[in-house]
Amino acid sequence: MKLVWFRQDLRLEDNPALTYVLEQERCVLVYIYDKNTHHIGEASKWWLYYSLRSLEHELNLKGHQLYLFKGDPLPILQKTIKILKINEIAWNRCYEPSVIARDTHIKSNLRNLGVRVQSFNGSLLFDPPKIKNKQDSFFKVFTPFGKHCLKTRVDSALPSIAKNKNPTVKNMSLCSLEINELGLLPKLPWGEKLRKYWTPGEESAKARLSVFIDNNLRGYKKNRDFLSLSVTSLLSPSLHFGEISPRYIWEKVSDYLLLSEGKYLDDVNCFLSELGWREFSYHILFYVKNIEKEPFRLKFRGFPWKEDLQNFEAWKKGETGIPVVDAGMRQLWETGYMHNRVRMIVASFLTKNLLISWKKGEEWFLDTLVDADLASNLLGWQWVSGVGVDAAPYFRIFNPVLQGEKFDASGDYIRRWVPELAKLDAKYIHNPWKSPQDRLLKAGIALGENYPFPIVDLKASRHNALLAYCQLKDSD
Repeated sequence: MKLVWFRQDLRLEDNPALTYVLEQERCVLVYIYDKNTHHIGEASKWWLYYSLRSLEHELNLKGHQLYLFKGDPLPILQKTIKILKINEIAWNRCYEPSVIARDTHIKSNLRNLGVRVQSFNGSLLFDPPKIKNKQDSFFKVFTPFGKHCLKTRVDSALPSIAKNKNPTVKNMSLCSLEINELGLLPKLPWGEKLRKYWTPGEESAKARLSVFIDNNLRGYKKNRDFLSLSVTSLLSPSLHFGEISPRYIWEKVSDYLLLSEGKYLDDVNCFLSELGWREFSYHILFYVKNIEKEPFRLKFRGFPWKEDLQNFEAWKKGETGIPVVDAGMRQLWETGYMHNRVRMIVASFLTKNLLISWKKGEEWFLDTLVDADLASNLLGWQWVSGVGVDAAPYFRIFNPVLQGEKFDASGDYIRRWVPELAKLDAKYIHNPWKSPQDRLLKAGIALGENYPFPIVDLKASRHNALLAYCQLKDSD
């Protein structure tokens, strides 16, 4: 008897562990919610709940049962092995350091019991240990990493499991939990509003990919940074939970390029490079020890970050007085998501204008993003704050007003998420503190009353950040 352990691979198509076992004999399918292995935020818990519901439904349609458990995986697996006489377990690998340590421990114990363990790469295009530079080390810069990967063959996605192919075991001795018993749904009603914006699950992910390819892939390179345009794929949460694989996406997008006879090569390459950045983030997470706790550039261990709780709370709530920053933070709180361009803007504002640690922002994103991917989140925050590999130079400080004017010229993005400013004309919507008083009055805006003044002066805070970074630079 064999066992498949679902983890961050909640899908039927291109699932190597599942395909491997179901092609051989009957098996048991298991998911274990192990909340102690790594932090999972409230938004991620919400997504996981509905993703598991979707997976369970799809499996049932094909004659399979999913057993749900909660707790330490090792004793749960040991008990299941004993009840069902399991001789082999298959899973798809995860690459978070704490999960690697856990899985190594579990694998050792299972082998001592005489149980064979098979693990597969089901979440990345390339297994990190197989990607090395000419010095047989890991890549620290994205561009050569990307070029190297482009020369490496991407395997084809595996087909979906066939209906009733080796039906899985149904055993009353296995006390499976109901999904509600996993304790995933937020106690506050905050989580339910996410249902207005998202439908988790494999079929929904495939539908989003199809809509993106049909409607938005053409012109992606030109349009992707404009904040009010809904032209991005919105696949990041599905990739994080493994509802869809990067190989499946790569294959479908490559098919589009062939059908278009290469007309939209720049758009396709631009989109595929985003998958490349995801790969790079896992590459760094795999190779760099303690990257989830410490900056890659060690001199930043002593950087004088500010402990400013008041400004940090204003940032979290979208009450900084900087419209594009506030719009992004409110979009995050409302939808569990934020446009990638805005992620860079709000991260730069927190770490460079407010001089608050990247770690605090990264932790907030992990709690509130439905696509709270440890690797991508870490890489993004360390890049913007200048403390990571291939980081933005210390003097690169996003000016949120200029960013807003460039990527939301009409102000529509701000109007949607900051309704207090909805009636202000585009000329001043990005910097209302510069607006003539009569225009503010006409728009119903009273700065300091129904919309805040900026919590920092952008020019002065930029100057202070440069001083702090320069002093650190000189200390090398």
